[in-house]
Amino acid sequence: MGTFHHDTHPLHGITCVLDTAGPRLYVGRLHEADARTVLLHDADVFDEVAGGPTKAQYLARAAAVGVWPRHRSLAVDAAEVTSVRRLGDVAVGG
Repeated sequence: MGTFHHDTHPLHGITCVLDTAGPRLYVGRLHEADARTVLLHDADVFDEVAGGPTKAQYLARAAAVGVWPRHRSLAVDAAEVTSVRRLGDVAVGG
């Protein structure tokens, strides 16, 4: 039987993608989220730049092989986040 955490975010412990209206994506294990902050563990940050990989390309690779956790813990301003979804829901290869 798995460990169950009560009174946590429904995606607690799941590797998630936090998208923003700008060029930035966050990917990491969601620990907690409220109206002010989303806390990720073992996270990476991706910034889309002209001539580089797109957000979609980065996510396709992350979904296929995972992410390099450059941040042990990362607090993201919730106002910056436009969507939260499971990395496992990202289609690999289109």
